[in-house]
Amino acid sequence: MKSRRKSRELALQALYSKEITGESLTKIIRDIREENSEADEGVFLFMERLVKTVEEKEAELDAIIVKQCKNWELDRVAILDKNILRLGIVEILFFDDIPPKVSIDEAIELAKTFSTEKSGIFINGILDPIAFKGNNNKQEQS
Repeated sequence: MKSRRKSRELALQALYSKEITGESLTKIIRDIREENSEADEGVFLFMERLVKTVEEKEAELDAIIVKQCKNWELDRVAILDKNILRLGIVEILFFDDIPPKVSIDEAIELAKTFSTEKSGIFINGILDPIAFKGNNNKQEQS
C-alpha cells in the first residue's frame, strides 16, 4: 500500500474517532501511532499534517461542504463521508504538492472502502466543483 494512502486511511480513522469519542486529536494520534508502529514515520507525518489542517480549518471546510450540498444540512451527511470530504478539500485547497485529481481519486477510494456503495459518487460530486470549477482558491486561503 502506498504510504500516502495509508496516511489518509489513518487520518480518516483519527477524524472519525474524534467525532465519535470526543477525545483529543493528540491522544487519538498517539494511539494510532502505537497501534500502527510498523508504519513508516512518513506515514505518520502526512497523517498528522492532514488531521491538524482539518482541525484548524474545520469551520471553513464545513461551510464549503454545506455550500456544495444543495438542500442538505451538514448533520445529514454521514460522519465518514463528511470526514472524507474534509480531507479531500484540505488537500485540494491547502496542499499545493498534491494535484487536485489525485486528492479526488483518493477521497473516492476512501469512500468506496469505508463508506456506502453510493458514497464515491457523492464525494466526487462535491469535490469536483471545488477543484475544477473556479472554486479552487488555494492562494487566498493559505
